[in-house]
Amino acid sequence: MIRICPSILNANFDNLPLEISRVASVADLLHLDVMDNVFVPNFTFAPERAKEIIDFSTIQTDVHLMIGDVDNTISPYLESAAASITIHLEASANPRSTLAKIRENGIRSGLAIKPGTPFEEITEMLDLVDMVLIMTVEPGFGGQSFMLEMMPKVERARRYLDQKGFSSTWLQVDGGISLETIGIARKAGADTFVAGSAVYKSEDPAEMVEKLREIASRA
Repeated sequence: MIRICPSILNANFDNLPLEISRVASVADLLHLDVMDNVFVPNFTFAPERAKEIIDFSTIQTDVHLMIGDVDNTISPYLESAAASITIHLEASANPRSTLAKIRENGIRSGLAIKPGTPFEEITEMLDLVDMVLIMTVEPGFGGQSFMLEMMPKVERARRYLDQKGFSSTWLQVDGGISLETIGIARKAGADTFVAGSAVYKSEDPAEMVEKLREIASRA
């Protein structure tokens, strides 16, 4: 199954209900990037604003926490209506405990790794993970170029998940996903795709989501 998750990082923050409605009929999940200017050098939403967005979104929300000390700052998000919450391995001192808390709250658990972090560092935690997120850019800003050199990592992850009994675990890529790169990422084994600039800088975001899905499905 192919899942397309538009990121509102490049949407108009002044009218997010409208921006979300533009993709609501075709997107699988809404990707919400939460940055705190600690883990990454950028700020997007405070916890209160993030919860508001999750509540008024007409699409289930995939929350990507790029925040420092995530083990101790995740509580507001656990109390939200998020469908999925992804934490970064690099921001967690006790990822197994935090992943377990996410699941205990009836939310899908995701574990993300930055480009410089080997996939092998998370294999011992996969029993608590519903989605692996492999960053295909350095986290922090939208509009960056797709890192083709991450595809061997995606291939290793897909192979490991399938061989070790985790074939139902989603494999997400985030960063630089476009009409030119989504097929490459799909061929490497990804099945869940975050697309920000490609969607919200297009004239018709919904049409772009459909085009991305078509290319991924063909790949």
